[in-house]
Amino acid sequence: MGRSDWRPFVYGGVSACIAEFGTFPIDTTKTRLQIQGSRIDGELVATRYRGMLHALLRISTEEGIRALYCGIAPAVLRQATYGTIKFGIYYTLKKFVCPPGQETLPRNVACAVTAGVISSTIANPTDVLKVRLQSGRGKAGQSVLDAFLTIYRQEGVKGLWRGVGQTAQRAGVIVGVELPMYDWCKLYFISNGLPDAASTHFMSSFIASLGGAIASTPIDVVRTRLMNQRRLLYCDSQLTKAPAITGAVPAAAGVLPGAAAAAANTTTAASASSSYYYKGGVDCLMQTVRQEGAMALYKGFIPTWLRLGPWNIIFFVTFEQLKKMY
Repeated sequence: MGRSDWRPFVYGGVSACIAEFGTFPIDTTKTRLQIQGSRIDGELVATRYRGMLHALLRISTEEGIRALYCGIAPAVLRQATYGTIKFGIYYTLKKFVCPPGQETLPRNVACAVTAGVISSTIANPTDVLKVRLQSGRGKAGQSVLDAFLTIYRQEGVKGLWRGVGQTAQRAGVIVGVELPMYDWCKLYFISNGLPDAASTHFMSSFIASLGGAIASTPIDVVRTRLMNQRRLLYCDSQLTKAPAITGAVPAAAGVLPGAAAAAANTTTAASASSSYYYKGGVDCLMQTVRQEGAMALYKGFIPTWLRLGPWNIIFFVTFEQLKKMY
């Protein structure tokens, strides 16, 4: 490939879109698991799923198989922009910074982080829309353009770049870990006698995905929660107020009326405390750890790894085959 070659951009975009189609249901379960226990529009998101398999079964049973692919359009649009720019910049920068035979891990990491931060910042609106639709908050049959316009009208331009800081951090961490690790593993395997074939690409991408999942899941939890919350342009004051409880609270069997009143007061207090926005990445991180424990930062780790594994395998195998074909 020449120094001004366009092929890394095209190969990266095509491979990323194919990988996204193949792993999207796992990504949906990851998003649902990560928003459990968070606060959205003044309400606490209930814990409905015990794990990835339970989420897959419950979503498909209660909402249909199509719900697992809700948000696939903005996801593919995201990969068409994010994936194209990310891999194109990475492999183009490597040619300038790392001449043949002079590759080093720090240089590869620097190229990868730069590519990840730039591409994720540009593609952030598609990521916001994907998260909103995956969480089950989108309207049935809503087009991608209509969903974008809805966010823009209700939340302004800032709504489309909600969580952009965490998105850039996550992309920098994932790309900074995965791409150099993949290149290093592939080089190591080949130098030790393995062929430059799909089996080597498979092993390299699987190892790279584990490193990416371990490093990025805490940032991903914070990013997903920030993206999934709304800050309306005209209704903020209404959303930050605790909803009023009207009507009598029915007493359960064997519970005295006084206990029912106490339950009503408790509900009011819980509603008031749940009507709270995460002010930013650090605030979301602190609240999550304080209220749910440190392990909450690794919610969705299994689907994250199980998605990154096949995603990277599909991507890198496709990418390598495209390089050989054209």
